[in-house]
Amino acid sequence: MATKIDARIFPTAIEYAKRRMTQLRSSHGWDHVQRVTCMAERIAEAEGADPHIVRCAAILHDIARADEDASNGAMCHAQRGSELAREFLSSLHVDPSNIARIAACIAEHRYRGGDVPDSIESRVLFDADKLDSIGAIGIGRAFLFSGEIGARLHNDDADIDATRAYTEEDTAYREFVVKLRHIRAAMLTDTGRAIAEERHRFMEDFFERLQREAHGHA
Repeated sequence: MATKIDARIFPTAIEYAKRRMTQLRSSHGWDHVQRVTCMAERIAEAEGADPHIVRCAAILHDIARADEDASNGAMCHAQRGSELAREFLSSLHVDPSNIARIAACIAEHRYRGGDVPDSIESRVLFDADKLDSIGAIGIGRAFLFSGEIGARLHNDDADIDATRAYTEEDTAYREFVVKLRHIRAAMLTDTGRAIAEERHRFMEDFFERLQREAHGHA
């Protein structure tokens, strides 16, 4: 049986993750990891997951995001992050069984609809990460990203199916239509589903209001 993770590794893990994320856009920076970690701990408690495995995996889950960006998407940050986490945690002499569990969470946090992650810890991290893309935070991040790439404020008059990512049409509204409105259905835990439901309704109300204001109807 694996030994309990020594909580003293967390400050070191935080510093390591922050160093690896210094080049990322603000919309996917360190504060994203902080929010995901807080949410993951909340869901872990409700779902009976190992809080130390979840916390460590959440802190490290995006350590290869910059590598993926540099490769223009050719590299999967989840898989590469899992490998880097194994190397990092091994250097701290973390129990190999715990390293394997943490690495699996990181590798599986980008699960896209194939085999559902086996462990409750992986499912918790998946939900926590996706929840940071919806609700008020998700809307804020979507507008921040659209500003980073020079997109328009709003484009409800555009044919969304004909728009492309990373163009002036890649607005927060496009992000909602193409991606964010589908996240609710992807949740893997009961706690995640309940939180996603409320956040989804908030997004629907917001974008409905945005469209009315954009046309002078509110």
